[in-house]
Amino acid sequence: MNFDILIPLLAATVLSGTPVLYATLGEIITEKSGVLNLGVEGVMMLGAFSAFFVAAATGSPWLAFVVAGVVGMLVVSLHGVVCLWFQGNQVVSGLALTLLGSGLANYLGTPYVGTKAPGFSAVALPGLSRIPALGEIFFNHDPLVYLSYLLPPILWFFFHRTGIGLGLRAVGENPAAARAAGLNVQRLRWLGILAGGFFMGLGGACLSLAYTHLWTSSLSGGRGWIAVALVIFAFWRPGRAVFGAWLFGGVMALQLRLQASGAHVSSSLLLMLPYALTVIVLVFSSARRKSNAAPAALGVNVEPGE
Repeated sequence: MNFDILIPLLAATVLSGTPVLYATLGEIITEKSGVLNLGVEGVMMLGAFSAFFVAAATGSPWLAFVVAGVVGMLVVSLHGVVCLWFQGNQVVSGLALTLLGSGLANYLGTPYVGTKAPGFSAVALPGLSRIPALGEIFFNHDPLVYLSYLLPPILWFFFHRTGIGLGLRAVGENPAAARAAGLNVQRLRWLGILAGGFFMGLGGACLSLAYTHLWTSSLSGGRGWIAVALVIFAFWRPGRAVFGAWLFGGVMALQLRLQASGAHVSSSLLLMLPYALTVIVLVFSSARRKSNAAPAALGVNVEPGE
């Protein structure tokens, strides 16, 4: 494979992995607070549709991007009500959220299938885009990709250098000790759920505003489930999530190019590649996972006042 093929493929890898990265970071935030949310797929779908709808109605991609995040927060608030107020099963609630979000987005989007909407276009960064190879791979993308470069270090700083971030981690590790230290466990878990939902909604917006610029049914294509798996691959670390998202993006970009080139391989097999790789990575990561990698209280409900 020569550089004329490799460099565009790597650039497409970054672009394809960006929506998954946003969603993965959102799930990391949620799980750091001790709440498991398996509804990422549904949140991404509603985020993608709301972004598409607002962009088509207003012509403003940035407004649509923010609205998608807000919609993500509203959707996951249902998960918060079930898990924090009524102490419901977090797994069942998350699965229900996936079904609700995916079904509602597909239903509302049916009249718009194949319709285009204003979105983000590639903007070459002055100076950086001229760097040989690296410039085309990393610095000739849309603004949402550039924003994704900043989020992992910002989240690392938030989790390790701010009081709220440390408190969020504390309630995910030991809610009883966190409450004894004067922290409001329920409030911090609400913060984790809503902030995570905001990022999941942004991940959906990336699909309709930057990746496709149009609406199609089942636009997320399982990326929400990929994001849930990549949290384990990343050991709940924002920086490591970048490599997981790009790994998935690379396989996705490769299979699309193989299909476009007319490779004599079953299209069904090619479509399966990104998800098969994710399963392999998940199994490998789980086998090597440190015993203390996941938040100790992940998935454990805490009664208000306990």
